[in-house]
Amino acid sequence: MINANLPEVDAEGYLVDPGTWNASVAEAFAQQEHITLTDDHWDVIHFIRSYFDDHQVAPDARFVIKHLMQRLGPTARNTLFELFPYGYVKQTCRIAGMKRPRAWSTG
Repeated sequence: MINANLPEVDAEGYLVDPGTWNASVAEAFAQQEHITLTDDHWDVIHFIRSYFDDHQVAPDARFVIKHLMQRLGPTARNTLFELFPYGYVKQTCRIAGMKRPRAWSTG
């Protein structure tokens, strides 16, 4: 699905410039992935965006899991992959408006 209102994406559907991301972009990407964003999804997305603002790189999944553990306890690892079942890079990073991390697989 191509949406003329979305910012420029690369051949794999990731934003070319994470600075063009906004909540509408997240909703559009989530819809493409057949995900309805809940408060838990938004918590993860906002954490990733905040981490990116501070470090100029998307956080590794272990940082997101550590963030979730502060709120959800030891089930956080399972929760991350329940929220984004087709993978941290493929879904989570894409919906949060990150460029595709080069060194990571898309799984």
